[in-house]
Amino acid sequence: MTAARPSGPFREGDRVQLTGPKARMHTITLRPDGELHTHHGVLRHADLIGLPDGSVVTNSSGHDYLALRPLMRDFAMSMPRGAAIVYPKDAAQIVVQADIFPGATVVEAGVGSGALSLALLRAIGPDGALTSFERREDFAEVAMANVETFFGETPDTWRVVVGDLAEQLGAEFEPGTVDRVVLDMLAPWDCMDAVADALTPGGVVICYIATATQLSRVAEYIRATGLFTDPEASETMVRGWHVEGLAVRPDHRMVAHTGFLLTARRLAPGAIPPEVRRRASKTSFSDEDVELWTPGAVGDREITDKNLRKRVREAQKAADGARIAASARESDPASE
Repeated sequence: MTAARPSGPFREGDRVQLTGPKARMHTITLRPDGELHTHHGVLRHADLIGLPDGSVVTNSSGHDYLALRPLMRDFAMSMPRGAAIVYPKDAAQIVVQADIFPGATVVEAGVGSGALSLALLRAIGPDGALTSFERREDFAEVAMANVETFFGETPDTWRVVVGDLAEQLGAEFEPGTVDRVVLDMLAPWDCMDAVADALTPGGVVICYIATATQLSRVAEYIRATGLFTDPEASETMVRGWHVEGLAVRPDHRMVAHTGFLLTARRLAPGAIPPEVRRRASKTSFSDEDVELWTPGAVGDREITDKNLRKRVREAQKAADGARIAASARESDPASE
């Protein structure tokens, strides 16, 4: 797999993150005749090509821009999106809580825009295998273009299956052969029986869930199967700090709730875990409660077809640039 953030001078096709006046950021794909137009002036791409990472360039109006290759978190936040992404703070927790290790066999559903796939591919290394299921072919196209843009190629360790995980997981994997399963979908309980069959004993399933009602339903479903350890739920909040001299305080804004994470481990066949003693609480639910948990009631934000076609074109254009940059590295290895 090609290095995701290569060293050496900027080349045609590289993704570059520019930080200009008032810390405003722009992410561009370098092209010999390309230009960045803002109300602060014009910056020619040719002025960047050949410069080392971390250089400062000046545009036509005398404004300075810091040029850096984007980190994975920067790339994920700025890449074209077909569906909402898993934020970097949650992707990091998924990698750790699910114990995604080098060489692991991992299943992901759905692939969305590919942000989580980037983190999973990094974690499994060159000897692992990631299979991503996505129901919508247009979302899969955006994700594949984004991953190719980031890595400079489509990793050999990754394949995308367009279809329903609940229906196709059994056909793709023998029982007990998957180490980790990551579910990012509206109704993960629909897939839990197939996931239980595919997971190896001790394997981990982790669900990324948007709402508290979904969290409750999937947790109760997992408990009811008797095939997993008792699920554990959490959320991750990141609060930045302003640090300048003696002015040290929390930022006025923070990335708070984005989603819940629910993890459980597959029990050995026939194993019955020790009973967990709990205080009396309202754990039962009625048919009316279940109706409130349906995907339609929870709400699924739909992107318009016109907007999605635009995102696909943007992602594919970025992937074309990444291929050009990768080709340049292969033809001139001395520049690394």
